[in-house]
Amino acid sequence: MSMLSSTSFSNVVSADALRAYVQRVYAWMTGGLLLTGITAFGISQSPAALDAIFGTPLYWLVLLAPLGMVLFLSARIDTMKPSTAAGTFIAYALMNGISFSVLFVIYELGSIFQVFVIAAGMFASAAAYGYFTKRDLRSFGSFLFMGVIGVIIASVVNIFLQSSVLEFAVSLIGVGVFTGLTAYDMNRMKDQAIVMYAGEGLAQKRAIIGALSLYLNFVNLLLFLLRLLGNRK
Repeated sequence: MSMLSSTSFSNVVSADALRAYVQRVYAWMTGGLLLTGITAFGISQSPAALDAIFGTPLYWLVLLAPLGMVLFLSARIDTMKPSTAAGTFIAYALMNGISFSVLFVIYELGSIFQVFVIAAGMFASAAAYGYFTKRDLRSFGSFLFMGVIGVIIASVVNIFLQSSVLEFAVSLIGVGVFTGLTAYDMNRMKDQAIVMYAGEGLAQKRAIIGALSLYLNFVNLLLFLLRLLGNRK
């Protein structure tokens, strides 16, 4: 665990610095989500593009590249240039948009919009709790991380079992885990805002990695809610 994540700085960060940091994080997260959504919808409207991506080995690149980018950003964020961090995040959002284009083929457009609104409401509520609560939520980190691992393992197992009951259970647990992670990450952000005093380069990089965490929480929350509530075509 890094010194930044293991030390509480919330009492020494001014309200203005915290607000500026959170606004920067949410600007990156929102931009990433918009890029993903626009890309996904645009590609879904082109049968030729869908065939070229999902009907060829290019599918594996689209599927695996985002994972590599997340690992790269997480491992190298403190040593890479701010421009490299920004470019990697943008490329990640774009690749996810290509991958998620299939959602517009599987689910009705109106259903996607309705679930998006629900996900946005749940995300905003969890984020607000994490931001305004006086409790230190870091003690829940290990529990939530174990929940993510459990969801991943159960999802892989269900690829072979094809159990609708297990899929429902995994989706329900996934919604709970990523809602909790949203509050947890938002709570941690109050301490991470100390980077606003450490120079523009570090502040931008930390804002990007914070945006990545919240982006992942929102996207996974949306995907699990789609499984539970989405209307398929």
